[in-house]
Formats: sequence, structure tokens, C-alpha cells
Amino acid sequence: MTNQHRAEHRITVAAPARTVYGLIADVDAWPRVFPPTVHVDVLERTAGEERIRIWATANDSVKTWTSRRVLNPEGLRVSFRQEVSSPPVAAMGGEWIIEPQPDSTTLVRLTHDFRAVDDDPDGVDWITRAVDRNSGAELGALKRAAEQNPEGGGELSLHFDDVVEVAGDPAEVYAFLYDAGQWEQRLPHVNRVELDETTPHLQLLEMDTLTPNGAVHTTKSVRVCFPAGTIVYKQLRTPALMTVHNGRWQVEKSPSGCTVTSTHTVVLNPEAVVPVLGEGATVQDARTFVRDALGRNSTATMLLAKEHAERAVRDR
Repeated sequence: MTNQHRAEHRITVAAPARTVYGLIADVDAWPRVFPPTVHVDVLERTAGEERIRIWATANDSVKTWTSRRVLNPEGLRVSFRQEVSSPPVAAMGGEWIIEPQPDSTTLVRLTHDFRAVDDDPDGVDWITRAVDRNSGAELGALKRAAEQNPEGGGELSLHFDDVVEVAGDPAEVYAFLYDAGQWEQRLPHVNRVELDETTPHLQLLEMDTLTPNGAVHTTKSVRVCFPAGTIVYKQLRTPALMTVHNGRWQVEKSPSGCTVTSTHTVVLNPEAVVPVLGEGATVQDARTFVRDALGRNSTATMLLAKEHAERAVRDR
């Protein structure tokens, strides 16, 4: 007989229920808000219902699955059910339940029901640990985001693009960005790379990056690669100034060859501003510092990809 397992996690949030519901309902923002979520594709969207594919970390690995979500703004609930699961999960569903409290706080309950493939005890244990770990991380992040000062919270977020035009084959540019295992030899600001791609087009990338003052930043990222020309990534280990760093490489055909766009979405860590930048530094200083540092490295990478692709044209 197949065994169904259940779990419930909860947290109290000092924010209005509608604010909390909005964060849960806006699945497009999940990679920025929720630590386990790497990337979300909305496959279908109608009034009150969504079909999504999600990539997320689970017990130090990366999984992808397809779910259907039903949104109930009147009842302050969002239910979900996986249509295509990833082993050891055989089936999973659950619900976000948002309950306004008499003291103006909000109780959030996150429920799960699941089955493991073949009822394997090791699979049940793996799923239980993943659900506990991810639920705790998601509820904690939800609380922080909902309680964030709306007047000051906006200055902690950055979203920006850098663009380079290339007179070369888009496939050459994409291959340069995809093959991060060679970045140690190709990019002057990278001095160590470890790349793991056990599942095709799903990469775990750890690297040491040099700053202009000689400091070394170690980052670890999940990269989801779409051969049509897009690579999205999320840093699992960020430099101290950032609590969230998501990015995207986009390669698109153009009349002259292709356009390469690097996009960064960042949430700053205000507590690290003074320790990292020095006494008297402000959040605005951190914004400028991070914008310049990330833009400089991304643009350097794109210019080297441009050189690689245009050299391939000349060598033909």
C-alpha cells in the first residue's frame, strides 16, 4: 500500500495578510525572495490558476518539476500540486494558508503531502529533510520580505542590464558562456573554477573571482542553461554585501550577428556595508560598488565572448 506523508510548517509575520499573500502569489519574484528557488518558467497562466516549471535546491542538489497552482486571493490561499515530479518524489502537493491574527500579525501555514518512489524509506527520509529545510528557508525569507520597511527596502534592491553587440555567430557566444569550465583560462578576473554538470544543461559552478584591489570572492551558483540562447543562474554563496544575486545571460540574433545581455538582480545586505566598505559608508555607496563590480565583470566576460565569436568568423 502506498504511504502518504504530511508535514506542516508555520511562522508569524508582522505584516498585513494581503502583503504576505502577494509575495506568495507572485511566483515570478520567487528567485529573488525565496532562497531555494533558482528559476521559474510560467508555462500557462489563466485567472486564478498557473502551470509552472520550477528549478530549486533540495538537500544540496538541484531538482526541477512541473506544478499547477490555484490562487485564491479572497480566501488567502495558494494550493499547489506537482504534475511532473523529480525522484525520489513520486507525488507532492500542498497549500499556503494565510490567516490574519487579532493582533494585526499574520500566521502563515505551509502544508505538504507527498509520496516517495516505491515507498523507499531512504526516499521518504530525503524528501522529509528537503521539505523541512526548504520550508524553513522559505518561511523565514517570506517574513523578512514582508516585514521589510517599504520606505527603505527599495534601496536594497538593484536590477540592471549590460549589453554588448557582436558581429559573430550567436552559437559561438552561447558556447563561450556555457563552457564556464574554461573561464579560468579565458577570463582574467577568474582564478579558480569547479564545474559540475551531472544533469545536462544544469550546472553547479564554484569560482574565485578577483577584485581590482586584489581581494578574492568565492561564489557558488546554480546555472540553468537553455540552448536556444539563455543561461539563468542564482548564487548559493554570495559575497558579504549581497543576500541575493540572480543573473541571466541572453544571446539574441541581430542584423549584425547577435546582441548579448547580462542581467543582474541583487538584494543588498545593509549590515555588511560598513564592515566591507568602511566607516561612514552608506547603502547608496554599496549600490554603486556592487553595480560597478558586477557590471565590470559581466562586461569583461561579454567582450571576451565577442572576441571569441568574431575571431571564429575571421578564421573561416
